[in-house]
Amino acid sequence: MRRDVFQAVADPTRRAILGLIALQAMTPNALAEHFDTSRQAVSKHIKILTECQLVKQQQNGREIYYHFNPQKMKEIADWLAPFQKMWEDRFSRLDQVLDNLKNKGNAN
Repeated sequence: MRRDVFQAVADPTRRAILGLIALQAMTPNALAEHFDTSRQAVSKHIKILTECQLVKQQQNGREIYYHFNPQKMKEIADWLAPFQKMWEDRFSRLDQVLDNLKNKGNAN
């Protein structure tokens, strides 16, 4: 089954895994140490992240290391871009309103 990045980042555990491996590549055992769940549960999360290509795996001897794939996060960034512009515009207008109120208060 093909999953998309939005399904993957919807889960807080998977977001935490992404945060960990964004800093450094990790094995499933090393990742599991950060959670109060079984290694099998963490492996299921890793599988989902791998299926949607947010994570890449690399064999190094007997160990498998998981690496963050920042290019795939671009899908999320591209989707968010119009919303980000909208809320930045609204914050700018709010800043102007607050500055006007502040200046009126200082004038009195």
